[in-house]
Amino acid sequence: MAGAHGPLLLCPHADGVRLVRARIHAGTEIAKGRRQNHRRFVSSLNRPGGNVTGVNIFSGETATKRLDLLRELVPHASKIAILINTDFGASLRFRDDVEAAAPLLGLTTERLSANDDREIERAFNKLVGARPDALLVGPGPLFDSQRNLVVALAAKIAIPTGHETRATALAGGLMSYGANVGDGYRQAGIYTGRVLNGEKPANLPVLQSTKFEFLINLKTAKALGLTVPDKLLALADEVIE
Repeated sequence: MAGAHGPLLLCPHADGVRLVRARIHAGTEIAKGRRQNHRRFVSSLNRPGGNVTGVNIFSGETATKRLDLLRELVPHASKIAILINTDFGASLRFRDDVEAAAPLLGLTTERLSANDDREIERAFNKLVGARPDALLVGPGPLFDSQRNLVVALAAKIAIPTGHETRATALAGGLMSYGANVGDGYRQAGIYTGRVLNGEKPANLPVLQSTKFEFLINLKTAKALGLTVPDKLLALADEVIE
């Protein structure tokens, strides 16, 4: 929504909040769809203060759970590659959490990064030489928007992959675990309406996602020669056949 001197309300995604705040007037109100570190943007989750509120969908915080599920799907794995976009703040926490948890599962890790589609291709070329047993793809809009490329490159070298969003599992990734992104954006949309109707972001608590999804692509598992344990099939919110 725009006023005579610029926008009155912005709804950026994740790191967009940091960039927006650096460039706009303090009177512009912001409802955001993701959160990395709430202390960067708000005084507290219950009382944000200022002109920012939004929804935390835990982009970086689900790393260890995703690692654990991927390890159960690939029980022979001893080395896991981690692909992140270093321009996306939550990816750094994601990588750090995976690297901290991996040794406890008897795993070593390999770092990879990509900040655009061409770098994604270069990262997968490096995977051939590194020879990990599976790949965890970090969170963020780059890998979500390039999901078809990521899935195609993974299939080409037959590497099992774990992802954040259900859309990537539906596209052919082996598995995904993360917050229900659609529900997060629905909540952000409700907040947007409330701000447009006169409420102040300072008085709207930052919401916490409560819906998480675990998807397994059984077709991909079969193509990789993996047998999915019955307990994981029972845990999955959706099995793609």
